[in-house]
Amino acid sequence: MYEACGEKEFKVLLALDTGDSISGVARKIDENRETIRRVVNRIEEAGYVAYDDGLQLVDQTLRDVGLEFLAVAADTSTPSIPEAYVLPQFAGMDYAFTAIDAVYVWTRGGYQVARDPEDYPLFIAVREQDVDGWTAFFDRFGIPVAQERQPADDLDGAIQVVLEPRSQIEAEMVDGRPVISLQETVAFANEYYATFESALDMLGRMYDDVDTDATYRMEPA
Repeated sequence: MYEACGEKEFKVLLALDTGDSISGVARKIDENRETIRRVVNRIEEAGYVAYDDGLQLVDQTLRDVGLEFLAVAADTSTPSIPEAYVLPQFAGMDYAFTAIDAVYVWTRGGYQVARDPEDYPLFIAVREQDVDGWTAFFDRFGIPVAQERQPADDLDGAIQVVLEPRSQIEAEMVDGRPVISLQETVAFANEYYATFESALDMLGRMYDDVDTDATYRMEPA
């Protein structure tokens, strides 16, 4: 019974939505597909999940147990930056990466504006009525939350979450991550053109429906 209860197993149980494929779950938690296939095989054999036209949890209370496990683990091992990107998947509330992180997601990690690993804000759009819920969720993992970026000197850790409350969330999925629309992301990047010129050029190359005047080119070494 206990051999199937490792950290990856709990992450799968938390991220899994009814009908998901193994590849879909792997993208959500940023893990290798083959690794997650083996994890799913173990927890299916243990009776935690079943496969019926997609994966499904046998008992929804497993989510509560899994979340508590990860929260306890965070007390001894602070979530890393990659893990912080995965955590919102487990909250059970609608969200979408926005602002700087929308550019990061839509470029599929190809463009990352300079962010100090010791001062790393994540930008997430959430529903207005869920702000308190998100604050409580991240508090379980020791991650501070605000609606404006906080000075690094005021924080104990490197990661913070900046919430952007909205009346509703209309997210698109890119590599398993919910994100604001491509059009809104481009508009944001254009607003801060000096910072995101190279990102706009990248987006223009990646997506046919992106209209950008960015002409950034890397100079030869």
